[in-house]
Amino acid sequence: MASTTTAKDTTKETTYFQLNNQINRPVNNQIPLHKDQEAVRAFFKEHVEPKTVPFASVAEKIDYLIANDFIEEGFISKYSQAFITELFQALYEKQFRFRSFMGAYKFYTQYALKTDDGDRYLERFEDRIAFNALFLADGDENLARHIAEEIINQRYQPATPTFLNAGRKRRGELVSCFLIQATDDMNSIGRVINSALQLSRIGGGVGVNLTNLRAAGDPIKKIENASSGVLPVMKLLEDSFSYSNQLGQRNGAGAVYLNVFHPDILRFLSTKKENADEKVRVKTLSLGVVIPDKFYELAASGEEMYLFSPYDVERIYGEPYAYVDITEEYDKLVAHPDIKKTKINARELENEISKLQQESGYPYVINIDTANRENPVYGTITMSNLCSEILQIQEPSLIKDNQEYEVMGTDISCNLGSTNVVNLMKTPDFGHSVETMVRALTYVTDKSSIEAVPTVKNGNDKYHTIGLGAMGLHTFFALKQMHYGSPESIEFTDAYFMLLNYHTLKASNKMAAERGTVFHNFEKSAYADGSYFDRYTEASFEFAHEKVAKIFEEQGIAVPTQADWQELKQDVQKNGLYHQNRLAVAPTGSISYVNETSASIHPITRLVEERQEKLTGKTYYPAPYLSNVTMPYYVSAYDMDMRKVIDVYAAAQKHVDQGMSLTLFMRSVIPEGLYEWKEGRTDKQTTRDLTLLRHYAHKKGIKSIYYIRTFTDDQEEIGANACESCTI
Repeated sequence: MASTTTAKDTTKETTYFQLNNQINRPVNNQIPLHKDQEAVRAFFKEHVEPKTVPFASVAEKIDYLIANDFIEEGFISKYSQAFITELFQALYEKQFRFRSFMGAYKFYTQYALKTDDGDRYLERFEDRIAFNALFLADGDENLARHIAEEIINQRYQPATPTFLNAGRKRRGELVSCFLIQATDDMNSIGRVINSALQLSRIGGGVGVNLTNLRAAGDPIKKIENASSGVLPVMKLLEDSFSYSNQLGQRNGAGAVYLNVFHPDILRFLSTKKENADEKVRVKTLSLGVVIPDKFYELAASGEEMYLFSPYDVERIYGEPYAYVDITEEYDKLVAHPDIKKTKINARELENEISKLQQESGYPYVINIDTANRENPVYGTITMSNLCSEILQIQEPSLIKDNQEYEVMGTDISCNLGSTNVVNLMKTPDFGHSVETMVRALTYVTDKSSIEAVPTVKNGNDKYHTIGLGAMGLHTFFALKQMHYGSPESIEFTDAYFMLLNYHTLKASNKMAAERGTVFHNFEKSAYADGSYFDRYTEASFEFAHEKVAKIFEEQGIAVPTQADWQELKQDVQKNGLYHQNRLAVAPTGSISYVNETSASIHPITRLVEERQEKLTGKTYYPAPYLSNVTMPYYVSAYDMDMRKVIDVYAAAQKHVDQGMSLTLFMRSVIPEGLYEWKEGRTDKQTTRDLTLLRHYAHKKGIKSIYYIRTFTDDQEEIGANACESCTI
């Protein structure tokens, strides 16, 4: 029987922090990276090993964890004890070692299963992987082996809620990110507030679309000027997220989205200003704006723009405001005598957006026409999530006075996981690795059920959406001695994401054939009529840079040919696709530390990152694989022309059916010559810089922009506090 008696450390527990902190103290103008390795060894010797509960065998461990309500018995019972022991032993034989203190520290403090008093560890890293593999494979031994192989080799990493909760008896949900929308009636608003409370209670970050709500001054029951607009609903949502705070452990997190053609848009933006009146100011709620192409056109030409009453538009068009194509219908809306409208200057609104981004990092930006133009499935995308990478169709609900559904629409859960670019490029079989990841993610979408928000389950049941992403792109560039944003780096990104697209399509097609099921309305999609594949079948992909071609050649990774795409097109038209959506690039906060790679696909911000931990003070994280060789290629995002970052994201976006959490990194004092439009002017960041970057991103086909992070004169970062509920 395993003992859970607390073991006292025989050495000072602070040694590993002291060693880790020495990274930040150069010796002879050199970063003492070896101190981080010493910190890892000290962490295990002084902390992990003494505080890990010993078990004589895998069987004893499993029995103990089940008997004491740590692990569910249901998924374990789908396998023989012999297989479970074999899987655990295979993982132990890998002799995995963390390369950084931050990776080890993050895993053991945030993910490892602990005793009820929180003082001792019941899992090693390999154990958490094994439980994920067994849980996500749902009784399929071969799949369990493959999932374990992908995670232990750090080619694939489930999102935090999945990696943390898979297999646990007393667990949270497998997802922690949701999208819901309100329609213009009190029943819907009430349901949305309740959904926000319920999703926040289980640790979810929630995106809420408010575009459909009538504006301040619109009539209610034909009584003019009766509506208070969207601001009171924003305050209700913020209070809901604050109140439903997971037993006081962490405040809930939410983002609200509003179309720039909504009459409340200026008041909406003003809620985040530093000098906003406390009656309207929102402190913790994130803001996002939905921008149609027409706004860019009007702002570029300096024209006046009209804001249209959502109440009147829905009354005349017969559908909620968010579902009306503003760009297509703009002139008709302007000319319609029965639609109330307000005139403002487009450039002034554009400047207000830039000023707020400079001041707070908000609002997020969704280029909604780009998203819908590139959307291959039937339906309308109207909003995004807390990190702006989820772009899926939604169907509005119709709710009765008793809060039951007359028509149940569809809402969204973010079923996420991420590839590690550095390690996936070493896989012996790229296609097989990606298929394994798709199958692991499919279990999440198939099994996620939020009873309090049935529209989320309805969306999962109909569309089987997943979001496979990527992290470690800058690390890969540094290892291959490519500068971020160089032509070679853009070509590699193009090829890598084309491969992800191709192999997730193949996997989804294979699963559709196996299950005899396709996502809802597949027959109305560009996949079904074959038009989606034209971009790949009409022109072959050719490497322009020998260096990039050699990378794929040396790794034995074949880039699909026109014939390959043509064959896939025929297979998809024959058997369909199981998943409506497959790809999305999230911020990858915690999991990039555990995987010991750079976050998401954006550049690093520092050679040695400093983090302030709540209980232990500062910890330091050197850029992965930092050396004299890689250092020249690890240029900070703050010292980089953001157009280069946009170019890299644009190369990926061509192949990603959803969005990407594109963060822009600015300095309040911009180095001379960094942007050509700065020449001959002061070196201070201006709102014009942000405006030009948004227009550039729009022209490059970027669907969304997440935070604007600004590094100020006093070494502070504005807009740097990404939501923990949403970063995966």
